[in-house]
Order: sequence, then C-alpha cells, then structure tokens
Amino acid sequence: MAKITLGKTGLVIEQNAFGALPIQRVNLEEAVKIIRKAYEGGMTFFDTARAYSDSEIKLGEALVGIRENVIIATKTAATTPEGFWKDLNQSLENLKTDYIDIYQFHWPKQCYKPNDGTGMYECMLEAKKQGKIRHIGITNHSIDIAYEAIECGYYETLMFPFSYLSTEKELNLAKACKEANVGFISMKSLAGGLITNSKAAYAFIRQYDNVLPIWGIQRETELDEFLSYMDHEPQMNEELEAVIKHDQEELMGEFCRGCGYCMPCPVGIQINTCARMSLLLRRSPSASHLSESGQAMMKKIEDCLNCGKCKSKCPYGLNTPELLKRNYEDYKQVLKDRSLVK
Repeated sequence: MAKITLGKTGLVIEQNAFGALPIQRVNLEEAVKIIRKAYEGGMTFFDTARAYSDSEIKLGEALVGIRENVIIATKTAATTPEGFWKDLNQSLENLKTDYIDIYQFHWPKQCYKPNDGTGMYECMLEAKKQGKIRHIGITNHSIDIAYEAIECGYYETLMFPFSYLSTEKELNLAKACKEANVGFISMKSLAGGLITNSKAAYAFIRQYDNVLPIWGIQRETELDEFLSYMDHEPQMNEELEAVIKHDQEELMGEFCRGCGYCMPCPVGIQINTCARMSLLLRRSPSASHLSESGQAMMKKIEDCLNCGKCKSKCPYGLNTPELLKRNYEDYKQVLKDRSLVK
C-alpha cells in the first residue's frame, strides 16, 4: 500500500483512510466491529466530526487501547469562540482522548485567519498551545475558500470533494496543495455514490501522491473492498480508463453532489436525493428508489415554493429548483415506462 506525507503535518499515512460519517447509521456494536477491523486491516487515519451525531462516540469506543497507533481528525462547525471550546472539549470526551491529531473548521463560510475579528483562528492556536490539538485544518465545498485556505498559509490540511468527476479547477487543488505543502484530504471520492466502481475511484486518486482519500464506510462488505486494496492496489489501466471515460461522459456537468448543505427545505423536500434521482436510477439498484416511499418522496417536489433558499445555499452554484423539476419529470417517465404509475 502506498503511503503519503500529509503536507506540513509530516504525518505519514497509508493512502486509504476511514470516513466515519456513515457509522452513525449503525448500532454501537456494529460500528466498533467495523472500525476495529479497519485498524487491524491497516487503516490508521479516521475522520469524523461533531456534526455526525454519535460518530465520535463510536470511534472513541473502538479505539480504546490503540489510540497512540492511529490518527484522528475531527471537525467543529462552531462560529464563535465559545462554541469552539464547547465542541473541542466534547470531542475529546467522546473520542476518549486528550488530544486530536487534526482539528478542522467544518465548512466555514469564511476562511478564518488571525486578527480577522472572529477570534476563531486564535482558538485553534490556543488549543494547539494547550496540546489539545496537533494540527490545524479546514474543510469546505466552496472552491474560492479552498484556494484562499491554501494561499493564506495558515492551514496544514484542506479537505475538499475530489474524484474523477471533479472539474479541472477542483482537480488543480491537489497541485496547489502540493506546491504549498498543505495536506490534501479527499472527501466524496465516490461522488456521493454516483461512482460505483471503487477500483476506478482508487486508481484515479492513486495518481496523486499527496491526496489522502477517506472512504465513507457503513457496512463490513464496503470495508472489505477497500481493505483488499492494501495488498492489491488497483492500478490505472485501459479497462479502468474506459470506466472513467464513460462515467465522465455520462455524469460530469451540473449534477448534485448530495452534500446536503441546501437542507432543510421549508416544505420537506429531500433535495439532496431528489435532485440527483435521474443519476441514481442509472447508477444504482432502483427498487427502493421506485418504491411507494420513494414515489412519495419525489412527489413532494410538487410542493416546491420556488423560494430559492436551496439555490442560494448550494456551494456549487447549481440551479437546484430546476434540477428538482428535471429529475421529477425523468422519474415520472421511468414510472410510466415500468408501468408503476398508480
């Protein structure tokens, strides 16, 4: 398994890391089992966040006795110094540790810097001075804030969505991070589930020797797939190049990444699923998508107020209401074609 050095942190990590957002959806026993198996299989980097409900608690329970052998990254979405310290102390308690390896601002609406009037970056410096954190990072979905974080020189790591469906400007983040010696952590390397060939996804990222992918893992079968790459790394070849080319032709453009930052909807539309339903129907088993509950979910689009709130909050600048309408029309046509219309 290839290893990378995560920028100026100096941390040397297997290029195959564990994203702990999905484990909030399974019970404690199952989560601990999956995390311990990930560690025993060679994964040493675990990423979580205060915003992921009980993910930190499950991770802390699983890593008892092996804390010194792993790297833990977590995040705070706080916007005030008071919130920062509350989050940090809660994370330390949840994770059963007295320090966090990488503490990250979780998609802030601005790039916090010293003396910017918020006091937020100063909190990071004080926490580092106290030994509660070791490295300062930032995550984002805004390309402009991402570049600002790289260029300002105050951050040791950047986390950003990165896959073979990324735009050229997004892909260039990896180069910019390398030049600035900022560790680049890749989230959504499966493009929110639109990429279904993990070998192709891994082989693509393997071409970047400074990018650390964190794979969101919920099931043991998913973990087994990524652990298999520890000894047998997928290498780019003609077959995988063909998969990537096909996916890029089919999926690249104005598609919803499913990040959910447009939520909640005033009328209860599940925007982050409904706005990419056409793609989901083509890319994944459709039984659940076309079930009665799936149809009820899509029918909520008819209640859209066209208020524009989702559009204004989309970090990718998508015309979300228009995406919802297009996906609903496609969905109704699929129902009609399969004689599922009631």
